[in-house]
Amino acid sequence: MYQPEKIRNIAIIAHIDHGKTTMLDGLLKQSNIYRENEKVSERAMDSYDQEKERGITIFAKHTSLVFEDYKINIIDTPGHADFSGEVERVLGMVNCVLLLVDAQEGPMPQTRFVLSQALKMGLRPIVVLNKIDRPHADPDRALNLTFDLFVELGATDEQLDFAVCYASGLGGFAVKDLKDPRVNMRPLFELIIERVPPPPGNLDLPFLMQASTLSYDDFVGRQACGRILEGIIKKGQNLTRIDKNGHPSQHKIVRIEGYLGLKKIEMEEAGVGDIVSLSGIPEIMIGDTLCDPTHIVQLPPITLAEPTLSIEMSVNNGPMVGRDGKHVTMNKIRDRLMLEKRANISLKIEEMASRDDSIRICGRGELHLAVLIEAMRRESYEFVLSKPQVILKTIDGVENEPLEVVHIEVPQEFSGAVIEELSRRKGEMRSLNTNEHDITFMEFLIPTRGLMGYKNDFMTVTRGLGILTSIFDSYAPCKGDIPGRLRGVLVSNCAGKTTGYACFSVQDRGSLFVGPGDEVYEGMVVGENSRDNDLVVNVTRGKQLTNVRASGSDENIILTPPRKFTLEQAIDFIEDDELIEVTPHFIRLRKRFLLENERKRKS
Repeated sequence: MYQPEKIRNIAIIAHIDHGKTTMLDGLLKQSNIYRENEKVSERAMDSYDQEKERGITIFAKHTSLVFEDYKINIIDTPGHADFSGEVERVLGMVNCVLLLVDAQEGPMPQTRFVLSQALKMGLRPIVVLNKIDRPHADPDRALNLTFDLFVELGATDEQLDFAVCYASGLGGFAVKDLKDPRVNMRPLFELIIERVPPPPGNLDLPFLMQASTLSYDDFVGRQACGRILEGIIKKGQNLTRIDKNGHPSQHKIVRIEGYLGLKKIEMEEAGVGDIVSLSGIPEIMIGDTLCDPTHIVQLPPITLAEPTLSIEMSVNNGPMVGRDGKHVTMNKIRDRLMLEKRANISLKIEEMASRDDSIRICGRGELHLAVLIEAMRRESYEFVLSKPQVILKTIDGVENEPLEVVHIEVPQEFSGAVIEELSRRKGEMRSLNTNEHDITFMEFLIPTRGLMGYKNDFMTVTRGLGILTSIFDSYAPCKGDIPGRLRGVLVSNCAGKTTGYACFSVQDRGSLFVGPGDEVYEGMVVGENSRDNDLVVNVTRGKQLTNVRASGSDENIILTPPRKFTLEQAIDFIEDDELIEVTPHFIRLRKRFLLENERKRKS
């Protein structure tokens, strides 16, 4: 067990894609915790399958490494604004943060959010200017902008006197001055030992800890993870858990686990400053206090910012229900969501009084919701989703809606189309400048409603060259009607398998979402119309065969490949009268009301 003065606890915080996980890779490799022949993947801390696929960090991860005779506990945090609840939670476990800033881009919207959280908690960040080996890196400009951001966020004199380090996570080096030789990460390790205060607390006081994150083990069940604030904990020791309502319960610790590199290691005892996982408390929740039975204390609960977006999840009542997924009943869906609610406090999951076949999920953004939905479909759940709705707040009798700050980088030739569309969606431009490489940087304040459904259009308009990031800013009075999707949809009028002949005759009307041989049903959305109205089409019609053969009567069919949606693209695309049918292998869109109207019209 390490003495508190030999422990350093830090979190790495930054905007998305500024290199947090790659920087941690470099620190882990140079701390000699791997065997010489051990194969280590890139972004080793991104262990969750969706993190590997999306290339982003979703959950905060803990690791620990040894430098000389010091133990450094490091937490890798998500950079995407939708997962900011993870950042808010884990900052209470550390005594300092490494603020990573891209030496080319400088501070970005999420940098502002995570830095403001750290400054509010009284932490003194170490600024690491990352990616200094990039061709267009400008560390001096990035440092000046970072200092301005500290001032703007009301940093104290001590916080403004921050330590600076220049580094490249990919290159595996750090330097205190740009003229220094670029050898290894040692300067950053030394800076951490020198500038990060040791954890406060006393080994002789009764044990005290707060559960900041939860994990699950198949053998010992739910585990509470947090930093030990006071005292020592030993395997087999009894302790008291106090829940958010102040109710105490007695438990016995069956396992203590710490971290070394990518591995969890079992410990016999742990003391002040250690970040550990404790097993033996089956009902533990995030924010619960764990303390010595002889010294009952309740720590203040962990509070997070409110969610801004909600989506309804319902039982799949379509004609193809049960063909693909195993779990299709509301009871199964509800149990899975309640399990998520206990482990993920940044999501809000609530029953709907008016309907017993639906449940409402509230989160920080479309990606936040999509990660849970994607996880459920991979677990063989099948369900239907509605269009996301923003969560309105009534302040002083006036209905307010959430606004977001949007940061956009696009080649200059596309900036006009982006400005025109965001203005149509009630966006207000805050800044605009173009650099010497003809890249235009824009910042808008826009209602969350206006941003929904725009990301697909943005990638099309900018030909995939644009970067769009957003973060919640504040609530403001509703901005009025915001126009939705400009085009209507093509809707199937019958069930069956699509044919190449029918698809060929329909594709002139718009872009199709289905190809030959796909199964469709009445009311299913099979394409996007090139006009603003919805159109009912037949994509299952076969060609009438005759025994007459003549040259020219059989035309050559050339089909455009169908457009396939990812989950986020489907959530972005649909309107209020449409639903998304999600199964383990298919994402289908369908009309909610059109079928009833069509049947009435025919009768």
